[in-house]
Amino acid sequence: MLTYEDVTGYFLKAADGIGLVTHPEYWINARSLEREFGCTCHTGPCEEAEQRSACTLSLTWGPLDTALSQEGPIGVCDFFHETDPNCPHLHTSSIPPLVIELSYILNLHGTMISEDVLLSLTQMLKLRASEHSRRTVETRPGVSMILLENRLQPDLLTLQQRVELPIWHPNGMRGLHDDPHMLTPRISGRYQRDPAEGEDEIDLELVADKPHPEEWVPQVMVEVSQDILQVLEALDASISYNTSNNQ
Repeated sequence: MLTYEDVTGYFLKAADGIGLVTHPEYWINARSLEREFGCTCHTGPCEEAEQRSACTLSLTWGPLDTALSQEGPIGVCDFFHETDPNCPHLHTSSIPPLVIELSYILNLHGTMISEDVLLSLTQMLKLRASEHSRRTVETRPGVSMILLENRLQPDLLTLQQRVELPIWHPNGMRGLHDDPHMLTPRISGRYQRDPAEGEDEIDLELVADKPHPEEWVPQVMVEVSQDILQVLEALDASISYNTSNNQ
C-alpha cells in the first residue's frame, strides 16, 4: 500500500540526501477532496536563492489514487460502480499514472540577450535538460517577458517537465513500455461446464497481479531528485556562459 504521505516523504528524503534545499507545502481541495503537494527546490543557501535557478515540483493525489492504494487494480472498479467480476476494469492495465510536474525558473536579472541568442539558449537548455532527465516524458522550455521602458525584455527562463509514475500499473515502471512481451501477468483459471460434454472446462484469462510500488518508488524518487539537481546546474551554467560571452 502506498499513501500520499509515502510519496511526498520519499521525495523529501531523496532530495535532502543529495543536498537539495526544499520548501514543501501541502493543500487539500475541500470540494474535490484532492490533496496537493508543492515543493520548491534549489541549491545553495536560501539567502542566495534569488541568484540561482529553482524548481517547483507539484503533484495531486485524488480519491481514485486512495482507492487504488487501498485496493489495487480492483479499486478502479469499486470506485466507479458496484463490484462486478466481469467488469473490464479488473482485466486491464490502462490505469492512469501519478503525474509529477516540474517547473524550473531562472531569473535573468536584466541581462540583455538578443533574440537569436535567446532562441539558441532555449534550444540548448531543452537539449541539456532532456539529456539529464531519465524519468521525464516531456520537456518544454520557454521565456517570460516583461515590458520595460516600452520595450519587451526577457525576464525569466522557464522549463516545464512532466514525469509519469505508473504506480498502480501491475508492471510498475515496466508498464511504461508498450511491448507486450515485457508484461508479466498471471494466469487465472475459471471453471465452466460444457452442457454438451458434461465436463468442466478451464477458461484461462490474463489478470494483472497487484503492483507493489512501495518497493521501487523510493529509488525512482532518488532518480527524480538527481534529475532536478542536474537540470538546475544546467540552467545556472547556461546563463553563466551567456553572461561571460557578452562581457
